Amino acid sequence: MTDRPADLILKTTDMAATLEWYGRVGFEVRARVPADGVPTWCELVRDSTAIQFLAGETPWPGPPALTGCLYVRPPSVDAVFAAVKDSVPTEWGVEERSWGARELTLRDPNGYYVTFTEPS
Repeated sequence: MTDRPADLILKTTDMAATLEWYGRVGFEVRARVPADGVPTWCELVRDSTAIQFLAGETPWPGPPALTGCLYVRPPSVDAVFAAVKDSVPTEWGVEERSWGARELTLRDPNGYYVTFTEPS
């Protein structure tokens, strides 16, 4: 078993808002196309999680959609909460879960749920 989670590519209808929001929660841009201006594709990374976003023409019809959530494994969920609590609304958490995890869940501007999790 690997410690690396699955890489994802997700649809966005507002790349500028997506970049701004993910920057506020600690993701960094690893790559973007085009390099100047607002990209139509980008890869964002934080801890061991990489997420790609595609805007404009995509192979997926309809608005962005995902049933479930994206998991990010930071060194400290409390540190993430302290960094974002004044600028990003939380959906739930920080909570101790019955399955032995401490979690914080946020919702990005595309409607995707992003859960920061660590063993409790």
